[in-house]
Amino acid sequence: MKLVYPIILSKGDKYIIVSIPDCEINTQGDSIVDAIEMARDAISLWCLCELEDGRELPAPSDISTIHAKEGDTLTLVDVDIEAYQRKYETRAVRKNLTIPYWLNKKAEKQRVNFSKILQDALIQHLDVPLNQD
Repeated sequence: MKLVYPIILSKGDKYIIVSIPDCEINTQGDSIVDAIEMARDAISLWCLCELEDGRELPAPSDISTIHAKEGDTLTLVDVDIEAYQRKYETRAVRKNLTIPYWLNKKAEKQRVNFSKILQDALIQHLDVPLNQD
């Protein structure tokens, strides 16, 4: 799922402050580039948390409806929630499976890595891109 959210960049004493109105969150960066990267990261993480808690994501506001103070910069940030999830949600999950006894014996004899085989098969079956960036 790819989305584009408006953000407001404000010059602080030491950092560029980023306000993300649709998510009601803020972040900051050392430079404009860093601030935009931090905004992308903050929005993606916030969206994943919302989805994990069973809440719907807010539709991104039309940039014309957002008002920035004089001296602030209003811009857009794109996020790819699925790519972010693949990149950072790498924790292992235990699954039980049942296979025929004879197949298990044959696989164990050949020292098959069941987890690797299942993971490769799921990636192929679900057509998940191998490049996770």
